[in-house]
Amino acid sequence: MPLLEVGRIDKAQGLRGEVVVTLTTTETSRLAPGSELVAGDRPLVVAASRRHQHRWVVSFDGFATREQAEALAGAVLRAEAPEQTSPDELWVHELVGATVVEVDGTPRGLVEAVQENPASDLLVLDSGALVPLTFLVGRDAEQRLVVDVPPGLFELDES
Repeated sequence: MPLLEVGRIDKAQGLRGEVVVTLTTTETSRLAPGSELVAGDRPLVVAASRRHQHRWVVSFDGFATREQAEALAGAVLRAEAPEQTSPDELWVHELVGATVVEVDGTPRGLVEAVQENPASDLLVLDSGALVPLTFLVGRDAEQRLVVDVPPGLFELDES
């Protein structure tokens, strides 16, 4: 099963081996005690976590000192992908690398990344275009991502 990015360890917190984590998922259960994560090639088990402003303070089993916590700073946290309950669900790891076409079949490029944005996350295409996810209407028979964008959206990128 593929591992998905679920967060990032920003820095050590305090003297008892805790770290500050920014989640990149809406699933806060990823930081529940007993949850298994991976940082690089190192498996980690969440011992405890608590919300702190817009981030989390987390302690992992086996990390009891600030020095141990500092060694984790900057690490990307990954976890197993959850099981999909609907074939209509799309996950970021499925979007990256997918071909994007308009409703009429006009090809618009490949998704290189999904960028967070307060109004709507954006598909970052290899052409440089940014397409809000709100314009994604589904997949076609070839599993391409179909977007229904307002007139001129792609022309903005060409100017």
